[in-house]
Amino acid sequence: MKLTDNLYFYPESGMLDSNTYVIKDDINTIVDPGSAQSLPILVRAMQKDGIKPADISVILNTHLHLDHYDADSDFKKLSGARILAHPKQKEFYDLSVVEVAQFFGMPPKEFKEDALLDSTELGKGSLELEVIYAPGHSADSICFYSKKAKFLICGDVLFCENTGRVDLPGGNAGQLRSSIESLSNLDIEYLLPGHMDIVTGAAEVKQNFKYIKENVLRWL
Repeated sequence: MKLTDNLYFYPESGMLDSNTYVIKDDINTIVDPGSAQSLPILVRAMQKDGIKPADISVILNTHLHLDHYDADSDFKKLSGARILAHPKQKEFYDLSVVEVAQFFGMPPKEFKEDALLDSTELGKGSLELEVIYAPGHSADSICFYSKKAKFLICGDVLFCENTGRVDLPGGNAGQLRSSIESLSNLDIEYLLPGHMDIVTGAAEVKQNFKYIKENVLRWL
């Protein structure tokens, strides 16, 4: 689904999947390819928008929970894109990949990056993409923000009228509150979470932050 000339949204499909976003810029990027099982659905939806896997150069993840990175290696095979990991995702690999899988009684699926993310490289594009460290849901959560295009891809840090859970290994309620407070100061017209609905319009985004602060954060 095309949101702007540079931004596309593909809703999660089925179990252990996530919302996926494509950013068309100097470096075409896919964020959170989601479930390997749902990858054919994602690819067909992208092709309807005129985007081929080969058009994508970089694969990024907001955090290393399986529902967000499961399809990374399969999408890499289709596209030839590089998988880039944030340094925090390397630092907290065991927490996010291994211990979270064990929490759900599942064997961990290896995540293998091609290189570490150079946030300055992303920032050189026309959208001036900024990488923001935002722990709380997980110890390795990052967001992707364009002040110019006014969008925030926030993973599972927050949703429409809710936040990510904090009871998984690496989760921390205090950190999540702090992350959300900081993100709420950004100029955002497209709030793009890892699951459920997106929030569009500056007023709607501000109201969503207000609702979360007043009705959700105190229960974490």
